[in-house]
Order: sequence, then C-alpha cells, then structure tokens
Amino acid sequence: MEDREAEGGARDAAVRARDLRVRRGRIDALDGISFAIDAGVITGLLGPSGSGKSTLIRAIAGVQAGVAGRLEVLGRPAGVASLRHELGYMTQAPCVYEDLTVAENLRYFAALRGAPSAGVLERVGLEGQAHQLVRNLSGGQRARASLAAALVGAPRLLLLDEPTVGLDPLLRRDLWRLFRELTGAGATMLISSHVLDEASHCDDLLLLRDGSLIGQLTPAALVASTGTQDMDEAFVRLIERR
Repeated sequence: MEDREAEGGARDAAVRARDLRVRRGRIDALDGISFAIDAGVITGLLGPSGSGKSTLIRAIAGVQAGVAGRLEVLGRPAGVASLRHELGYMTQAPCVYEDLTVAENLRYFAALRGAPSAGVLERVGLEGQAHQLVRNLSGGQRARASLAAALVGAPRLLLLDEPTVGLDPLLRRDLWRLFRELTGAGATMLISSHVLDEASHCDDLLLLRDGSLIGQLTPAALVASTGTQDMDEAFVRLIERR
C-alpha cells in the first residue's frame, strides 16, 4: 500500500498528521493515525458509521477536545485563530439557524467571516429559496443551506461531513460537480461519507475503521489492489488483509 504520508513531505500538503490520537474514556476514537492531504484535490474520508470520520474532521477544524499527536492545517497547528477565515466546515447536522431565512443566515456568516457571500446561493441552487425560513426547507435544501454557509469567503480548505447523506441521486450528482468546480478553482476538500461508492468521485481516499487508518490510496489504486470495482467489497478485502 502507498505510504502517502511519507510522500506528503515532498508535496504541498494542506493537512499533515503524525500519530494523531483522540481518546474518549477507554476508547481511542482515533488510534495514532498518520497521513497527508494534498492541496487542491478532493480527498474522500470513507468508512462505516462510528469509524472516526467526524472526530477527524472536528480535529482538523480545531474544535475537537482531547487531541494528541501532530496535526498541521495549511502549515499551522490545527485550531489556531489565523485559520478561522481559511476553513469552511459543514457539520453533519445542519448548522444554519432555523428561525432565519436562507439569505439572513448567509449575511450572518458573511459578517462573522468579514467576507462577501455574493453568488453562493446560486452555486448551491438555492437562489429561489433565499427568503424562506430554514425551518420550512426540505432536508436536502437545509443541507445545501449549510453548504452555502461553509462556502462564504471562498475558504482554502473545505471540511464537509456527510454532505450528500439523504439527498436524491440528481442532487448528489450536482453537488459532486460543484465540488469538482471548487477544487478546479484552487480549493482543497475533505469530504466524509459512509457511502463507499462515492469513492469514485474523489482524487484520493482515507479509509477508516474503528479509529484506525486502514489505507490511503487513490480510487484507481484501490480497485487495482483489491481486484474489484465494487467499493464495498474493496473495503472488505482491504480489511481482511490486515
């Protein structure tokens, strides 16, 4: 398997971790993982529910307690104040205010970031819902409103926790097209999902299970090394080799 963390020393890494641990009680939510995420690409963070994906994203965002080991984000220690305006973070649960309209939410997040929000609603396909209260939106629309909030200010690094969960196939397709446009414009994206078939949309993959990193490789390398195009089966075969 590729030692991508070692390779990251020679590349422009947006995120670099060495022996990263998060302990909760007697359980290691992250068990000493090491990796590097290249800048300007889509990295998929894949694994079953409870594998540590959200914990890792929170650690990179600087909001996770109990983090040990080395974790650098855009060349600085995770969580430092200077990173706040360079990260966009979409949590798994909607992170917008239900008693505000979509447009009011964007104005609020734009004020927090000190950055414009022009064009963001159009990018996520919510221009027609700009003046609707978030509480009156569908589940998919709420997810897109949360994504819009994360996009305010054109952050260099986007951390998206299960952004496509519960969305219909057409909307998922449109969002992946948007993600590709964003990286084409220079952004780096870390996108978590428990839907392993979404691996094919990514440039690189981090595969987690029970807090351990079981592999970091490209989708093509995963298919080649496991001998199957079925991402669920490929994941199982990778586990069985350990």
